Amino acid sequence: MSGTPKPHYHGHRARLRSRLLEHGGDVLPDYELLELIIFRALPQGDVKPIAKNLLARFGSLPEVIAAPPALLQEEPGVGPAIVAELKVVEAAVRRFTRGVVSKRPVLSSWTSVLDYCRTTMAFLNVEQFRLLFFDKRNALIADEVQQSGTVDHTPVYPREVVRRALELSATALILVHNHPSGDPTPSSADIRMTREIIEVAKPLGITIHDHIIIGRNGHTSLRELKLI
Repeated sequence: MSGTPKPHYHGHRARLRSRLLEHGGDVLPDYELLELIIFRALPQGDVKPIAKNLLARFGSLPEVIAAPPALLQEEPGVGPAIVAELKVVEAAVRRFTRGVVSKRPVLSSWTSVLDYCRTTMAFLNVEQFRLLFFDKRNALIADEVQQSGTVDHTPVYPREVVRRALELSATALILVHNHPSGDPTPSSADIRMTREIIEVAKPLGITIHDHIIIGRNGHTSLRELKLI
């Protein structure tokens, strides 16, 4: 009916899209960017409460996007459609950052390598050990998850790491793993394991550029700390 009051969010979607296109995403707070993602899953209605609840639960936009589907769906109003939209964004971001890394020699694009590692691993809720393999020009030739473990432990076998490098004809590696606790400080086990891999790899002409530990609160480089 013409006399029916319009809902308070009437026109909100069009205004958000207009601001995004005119001024870019940097002018929008996290909850509005999240609303724009959710719009595709829920064609009608007010999604601001859902966006704000997700941010309150997980802490930030990156953490919402990277959250496990089962945890996301614990929030009221969040179903498979919203989860799918979030996971599309997550996959796109990972491919974008990986594409930047793969097109440049690693030693001249270190910031891009760190961005990729943080994007891929910072918000995982279990430990994951990832290997970045490089050729003799230090170009990325493969990126593989070697092991996944529990919230505080991932078994890593130095000979398996080196065996895989030989299979790929890689001449250098970067080791990466995350600390779900958020603190990227290396443990004595992290340091010992890295040195064991270096000992096995060196006689075969394989260089370990670094071991990067990723946490929600930043990263640590064993090379920068002069631990390797």
